[in-house]
Amino acid sequence: MSECIFCRIAGGDIDAVVVGEGDEWVAFRDLDPQSPSHVLVIPRRHVGGLDALTDAALGGALLSACREVARREGLDGGYRVVTNVGRDGGQSVAHLHFHVMGGRPFAWPPG
Repeated sequence: MSECIFCRIAGGDIDAVVVGEGDEWVAFRDLDPQSPSHVLVIPRRHVGGLDALTDAALGGALLSACREVARREGLDGGYRVVTNVGRDGGQSVAHLHFHVMGGRPFAWPPG
């Protein structure tokens, strides 16, 4: 998926501020942060979105990565993990990604 920007970030072809990585995932700072701490966690391999995720082990690894990122970011007071699915759900990049956000209180519903 050479045209996928997140595949290119995961492959090291595009620079990003990486805050963590594992065998199956990479975490980097969002370019348009919506909170003081806003990190994206993505799988290294291309998965179009949550609705395309069929590997339960990869899903578990990504959620564990979200928890690890929150710990590293010092989000002890709480944090939000979000994934958008499809155009109507607000997904802007067709590569599965989780937003780990914190550092401020959040309201509900999110909008």
